[in-house]
Parts: sequence; structure tokens; C-alpha cells
Amino acid sequence: MSAIDSSRKRPINGRTNYREDAVRDRKWSRRELLKVSTASMAGALFAQPLRAATIPPTAVTPALIEAARKEGKLSYYCALELNVGERLGKMFEAKYPGIAVRVERSGAERIYQRIAQEQGSGINAVDVANSTDPSHYLDWKKSGWLAAYLPEEVAKYFPADQFDPDGMYATSCAWTEAIGYNTNLVKPEDAPRSYADLLDPKWQGKLVKGHPGYSGAILTATFVLSRERDLGWPYLEKLAQQKVMQVQSAADPPKKIQLGERAVMADGNDYNLVLLKDQGKPVEVVYPTEGSPLIIVPTGVFEKAPNPNAARLFQSFFLSAETQQMLVDDYALRSFHAQVKEKPGHTPLSALKLLKADPALVQAQSEEIKARYSKVFKV
Repeated sequence: MSAIDSSRKRPINGRTNYREDAVRDRKWSRRELLKVSTASMAGALFAQPLRAATIPPTAVTPALIEAARKEGKLSYYCALELNVGERLGKMFEAKYPGIAVRVERSGAERIYQRIAQEQGSGINAVDVANSTDPSHYLDWKKSGWLAAYLPEEVAKYFPADQFDPDGMYATSCAWTEAIGYNTNLVKPEDAPRSYADLLDPKWQGKLVKGHPGYSGAILTATFVLSRERDLGWPYLEKLAQQKVMQVQSAADPPKKIQLGERAVMADGNDYNLVLLKDQGKPVEVVYPTEGSPLIIVPTGVFEKAPNPNAARLFQSFFLSAETQQMLVDDYALRSFHAQVKEKPGHTPLSALKLLKADPALVQAQSEEIKARYSKVFKV
């Protein structure tokens, strides 16, 4: 598939992977999706061996570029930080003049809610979306909201476990959730080295952390920690007694400790701290001894994208070696593209103990986690 006839929303060459109308047009609620998706998708994606791609990979062709230019725009729903999303948009616009990118930035859980409302109301506004909560893609795939599109570079250079075999999504980047501290407020020898260390009375009133009701990354991290044998909900309940400053995004805790508003972050994006440290700011990242929650950020094209060719071109651009290397070099994010090199001086994923989440289980428990967390932390 090289380009889409925008008037028909069908591939120009006639091939189609569209869902049956009865499935595609159904208005799915979160509760229905949780019931239906979890059982089927958990078996398909996690209980079975990895499957080979079921659709042929697609190269960026002059026909696709021309069709995208005729559309002239695309809407990108972005769960990455605004500066990253805007950089992606400007970089794409420079590479493909005549195609404007509208970046709609919000937290992953807010993006999920917005897309559900739009799809349920028959509003087709999103072309491409990424999320820090991979379970969203299980919902979207099951309900027929994602389009099958496998960029050539993904098929060639990404591990099989980092893209959907049906071409519905692929990992745009990754990072870990970490502990961190302000080096002007905490001496290295006094700094916490584990999640358990955060329960020391000396940190009461000095901690900051994100909220799983807003951030998909924090939701994933909360899920992982709640299932760790030596931590679990008892750990989170004790942490809540530490008079923790509660913020929304996983990007907020690093900013709070850099400003000195709190001495230590109990969770937050590692890449923010790495960037701040590279800039000479008084911060240090700590990868907890129990392990670091791995955050996977998929991206996908939507089935009813109003600008289907521009959406596909952007997806190929996003997952290309050029763009992936930029995300690593300029924003300290992680890439699974085989041709991308880690920035010198940054700790590679291979050197870390990683705590990985099963998206199907996160999906099944997400509402329970949010409700329990809000009750425990009283926020």
C-alpha cells in the first residue's frame, strides 16, 4: 500500500484491511473494551509465540508523498512532552514542505478519553497518536480504530516484540521511571538507592511523584510496583504517609526537584533528569535496586484518519533512523531501531534491571489501580 484515495479512504492500489462495518461503527465504552479486549488480546499478544508480520512492509514512495501533500496537514495526538512533539512536527514539516502538523499534546489517559469520546460521537479528528500506556492500543485495535500500516524500516530494523504483527502500531520510543534527587539538597551518600529507602522518615515532606490518573507512564509504573513481591500496595500505602507532593505528568517530578521545591522524586522520567544533568543542573538520577519500570510508547495511524496519506508518511518518518536518532541524542529517549546508537555517557537499557508490564494486565486493572491510588494518596 503506497497511498490512499482521500475521497474514498481506501488504498489506491485496491488492497484494504478495513474492519467490518458492524465492528468499526460500534460505540465502545471503556467497560466493554476491558471485558472484551483483555481476554482475546492477552492470548493473542502474550500467551502465543511472536508472530511474523501479516502485512507487507511499505516504503515511502513519491506517490505517498504527493498524496500527503495534497492533503496538506495532519493531526498528531502526542503523549510525549510538548517540546518533543513540536520538534517532531517542525522536523517533519521541514522534510516534507507543504504538510502542516497540528500537535495536540496531553497526558496519555486524557488522550485515551478524548479519542474514545470522538470515536463514539463519529468525530474523526485524529490521524496519528502515541501513548505512554500500551494497553490503549489493545483497545483501539480490538474496536477497529487503528489502520494497518507497517513502515519498511520497522520491518527491517525493529525487534519483533516492538511492533504489532498486523501493522497497527510500533514502539516510537521508550524510557524508564526512576528515582532522582537535587544534589544541592541531598548528599550522594545520603541519597535513596531503592524504593524501600523512600520510606525513611527523613524524606517525609521532601518527596514528589506523578499520578496514574493522568500519566500512562505513572500508571504503568504503579502497576509494576504494586506487583513486586517486596513492594506491592503495602509499599505505596506507606509512601502515602510521607506527605508526598502530588503532580500530574511523569515529566513534572524532575522539574520540581530541579527547582528545589522537593529534594527527591519518588518516580518520574529518567530522560528528564539525564537532560537536566547534561545541562549542568543540580540533579542526579537513581535507578532503583529493585529495578526500573520500563515505559514503552507506541504510535499508530487511525483507520478513519482524515488525512490518511499524511498520517502514514508521518508514521514512517517517526520510526525512521533519522528521527529515532534525534530522539536519543537530543531528548535522551530510548530507541529499539537497530541502526540507532545510544548517546555516549548515557546508561544503556542493557545495563539496567528492568521491570516490564504486560499491557493486557494493565488494561484489565487500570481503573482499579487509579481508584485505589486516589484513595491511598487522598488525591
